[in-house]
This record gives sequence, structure tokens and C-alpha cells, in this order.
Amino acid sequence: MKKIALVAAFALGYVLGARAGRRRYEQIRSKAKELWNDEHVQSAVHSAGDAIGTAAGKVGDVVGDKADELLHKARR
Repeated sequence: MKKIALVAAFALGYVLGARAGRRRYEQIRSKAKELWNDEHVQSAVHSAGDAIGTAAGKVGDVVGDKADELLHKARR
């Protein structure tokens, strides 16, 4: 009998916790989506993307130049 009560209590706790958990999850998800779609956040995202693109181009140039230098040294 105690096992049945324990299983029933566990099941009830799980169901109630899952409902509260799902509701809280949906609240967090909704707020995160709202924040992500905010114009200030999107502006910062685009600015960061532009900065990364610029930096990546510069890094690519430096790496290419160094690779050319090493290739010329290796051929000597």
C-alpha cells in the first residue's frame, strides 16, 4: 500500500511540476523571442556581424600574406 501511495505521490508531483515547468518554459521562451526581436538587439547583432566580417577579411589578408612569405622562403 505504501508503494502505491509513493507512486501516486510521485506521479502527481511529476504532472504538477511538468505543467508548471512547461508554463515557465513558455514564459521564458516568449520573453527571449521578444528580446531577440527588439530593434536595439537586432541593431547590435548586425553591428557585431559587420565587425566580425571586417575582422575576418583583415585576418584573411594577413594569413594570405604570411603564407606567401613562407612559400617564398621555402622555395629559396
